[in-house]
Amino acid sequence: MSELIQNKVADSGIISLNLEQFYPKQEIVPFDLKPYLFMELLLKEKDFRQSLQDIDWNQFLGKSVAVFCSSDAIIPVWAYMLVASYLQPYAAQINMGSPEKVTQDLLLENMNQLNLDLYKEQRVVVKGCGELPVSEQAYMKITHLLRPVVKSIMYGEPCSTVPVYKKKP
Repeated sequence: MSELIQNKVADSGIISLNLEQFYPKQEIVPFDLKPYLFMELLLKEKDFRQSLQDIDWNQFLGKSVAVFCSSDAIIPVWAYMLVASYLQPYAAQINMGSPEKVTQDLLLENMNQLNLDLYKEQRVVVKGCGELPVSEQAYMKITHLLRPVVKSIMYGEPCSTVPVYKKKP
């Protein structure tokens, strides 16, 4: 007598949600202010302006740019504004922060496009491990977005989950 193997996970009706799907698709190019500072620490206005004029801004054409300073220099606000004014005709998007921070910011922004109707009254497991780094803030945001509409939220894999939320009957 042969026993039929049943996939209980597939039959459970649980929807698996991988937050990596919200990763930005566009290339994020860094623009570090550090090389344009005197001794990589001080901003001298005249030198800074000249340095920006000497840049071939075409390299940023159609790209998402992460503007930041990797040194502990104090950068005046107008310097970021000046960089943005040079980037604006070329870059598709200009963001403040390291490329890693901008990636996470865009991931969070992309999560706002989630069609919550697809998850109405569903049991959802938010995938916990992946190949790309996903911030704790993203897991908090998805919980905030899903909680009002789902039956339950779990964390992990469909075969091994940690319960996060269950709607009261």
